[in-house]
Amino acid sequence: MNDRYRTLYDSFRWHVPHEFNIADVCGRRWAQERSRVALYFEDEKGQAQSYTYAALQGDANRLSNALLALGVQRGDRVAIVLPQRAETAVAHLAIYQLGAVAMPLSMLFGPEPLEYRLQDSGAVAAICDAAALETVQALRPSCPHLQHLIGVGAPADGIEWSALLGRAADRFTPIATLATDPALLIYTSGTTGPPKGALMAHSALIGNLPGFVASQNWFPRPGDVFWSPADWAWTGGLMDALLPTLYFGFPIVGAQGRFTPERALALMQRFGVTNAFLFPTALKMMMRSDAWLEARGKLKLRAIMSAGEAVGTAVFEWAQQALGVTINEMFGQTEMNYIVGNSHEQWPARAGAMGRAYPGHRVSVIDDKGHELPAGETGEVAVHRCDVHGTPDPVFFMQYWKNEDATRGKFTGGWCRTGDLAQRDADGYLWYQGRADDMFKAAGYRIGPGEIENCLLKHPAVANAAVVPKPDAERGNLVKAFVVLASGFAGNQSLVERLQEHVRGKLAPYEYPKEIEFIAELPMTTTGKVQRRVLRERERQRAAANSK
Repeated sequence: MNDRYRTLYDSFRWHVPHEFNIADVCGRRWAQERSRVALYFEDEKGQAQSYTYAALQGDANRLSNALLALGVQRGDRVAIVLPQRAETAVAHLAIYQLGAVAMPLSMLFGPEPLEYRLQDSGAVAAICDAAALETVQALRPSCPHLQHLIGVGAPADGIEWSALLGRAADRFTPIATLATDPALLIYTSGTTGPPKGALMAHSALIGNLPGFVASQNWFPRPGDVFWSPADWAWTGGLMDALLPTLYFGFPIVGAQGRFTPERALALMQRFGVTNAFLFPTALKMMMRSDAWLEARGKLKLRAIMSAGEAVGTAVFEWAQQALGVTINEMFGQTEMNYIVGNSHEQWPARAGAMGRAYPGHRVSVIDDKGHELPAGETGEVAVHRCDVHGTPDPVFFMQYWKNEDATRGKFTGGWCRTGDLAQRDADGYLWYQGRADDMFKAAGYRIGPGEIENCLLKHPAVANAAVVPKPDAERGNLVKAFVVLASGFAGNQSLVERLQEHVRGKLAPYEYPKEIEFIAELPMTTTGKVQRRVLRERERQRAAANSK
């Protein structure tokens, strides 16, 4: 195929208007077309409903008026504790056009993470699904800034969503905002200390768009329908799915309920999904299920983006053969999202590669002092504040909320550090080497878990795997693998030996797992990433106990 990367990258220019508001471009401008569909929604019982842009905008206007009447002002933080549903989209539009700051929170959070974020942000109001209402209500005494609680599906302190909107006018004059004004506060997962609130401007959506378009094979095209199981409370679901789809005025599918391969494939068939964002974990589950055999030939999929973990060659090749789709891997963070990836119709996607820097982003591999490293050397992935033409890149977060030291620590000169390690090849592709804190040494060798995990996944007995160091007095560490078995396989010593031989025959001798432990499920973050630190800590505690 033709490689158009260099032409696309060199010719790209940022155009960020002085005044810009996410609600205007994602809702208001499409609402004039009364029949344009914004959302197809399916609940846990399989009941489906569709919503137009006009309907979402009308409710957003009502909610903005209602919040204004409650005293919510420009710059105030408003928490959104909702799953994928129409009210979530409405809440975002309403908060943005009010000039306030949306703070999405996952429905999976327990009391402590909710309390921390509500306290730290000083949120003045929260919009809660009925399933989260009791938990949030119980936190009111410890969250003095939280003045108003709005219940969706159940009243909270007398404020119920439908009744509240029913009393409000459906016309609202949006607050004029600059592109650089704050719009969104998303807390990082807190893998290295307490969660940090990344404050993002309205312009961050513009910064995401080149990568979104490229990773979805030049979205949109006529008839495109988008879907992702990613929670809309996280950057992956919000900035990689909901908001960019609405920006282009196309429909997105929202669904409640637990992810299963069967449900995923059924949803994609039922709503004619053409474009999707699927975590590697979800793709691995689909690969190990027979459900795709029945769906084969019935899907309209033309693009899949995947992020959060390395996809690996096993899943990459399966998707090509089974689904007829070449996965475009993407890499980014909450603080600067959609910066590296593939767009296989425009430039070749190399199995196992993170991809190239998306147009508009100057990305490199740097050392501890911030110096760019040559091809083939491992260093930290970093993004420069300005693109290759010297124009400020709008993708960046503004700051960590109330944490100036952490904000400064994120940058080395003009480079924003990601904490992820990679090598860059001669053609500009980045090859993931793991999180800086996931790398370890065993018998003097530097070990990255990704390659070993991918190798294990190619064995039919393995549904998922995570590799961590096991402390060892002689070697410093041993390579240990935690393995989730595929259906129909039993964990025993014979299988351990077969898996070890499988890896030993494909990787370097020092990389094969000296120990394998079978586990029912891996610890995961709510964004679908394996929590290797949990497994590392488990091994550290075991070693400490055994040494006594």
